[in-house]
Amino acid sequence: MPGHLIRRLNQISVAQFMERISSAGLNLTPVQYAALCAIRENPGIDQASVAGLIAYDRATLGKVIDRLDARGLVLRKVSKSDRRARELFLSDDGEALLAAAHPLVEAAQPEILSGLTPEEQEELVQLMQKTIRAGNELSRAPHRELEKDAK
Repeated sequence: MPGHLIRRLNQISVAQFMERISSAGLNLTPVQYAALCAIRENPGIDQASVAGLIAYDRATLGKVIDRLDARGLVLRKVSKSDRRARELFLSDDGEALLAAAHPLVEAAQPEILSGLTPEEQEELVQLMQKTIRAGNELSRAPHRELEKDAK
């Protein structure tokens, strides 16, 4: 069944990620990596927008951001436009961790689909993207693009 196969592929993907990251002595999960990448690409983004960009439950992502903040990897600043909101930025330590992790994550990608030819890998990725777009609204945490004025 597709659901079981997708779960297994996710297990393989997470295992590849953790193997590379752990062997380098880094302390990072795939969700933390995705959140740090979203913050790096969108400095000043709010927590809810990070959740939408990485398609992660808001409440759970809040705990992820709390842990990143406690480790000194992200900075929270009061928004100038909404004093109740917090803008997120990477700290120098967050930038350094991401710089160390990024090549490891990139290097793990081919291993995830290692049983396929490069052409098959490209086709599978395109088909997964198509399937994800079609089912996005069925997710408990749908992917959301940033609004142009949101940053």
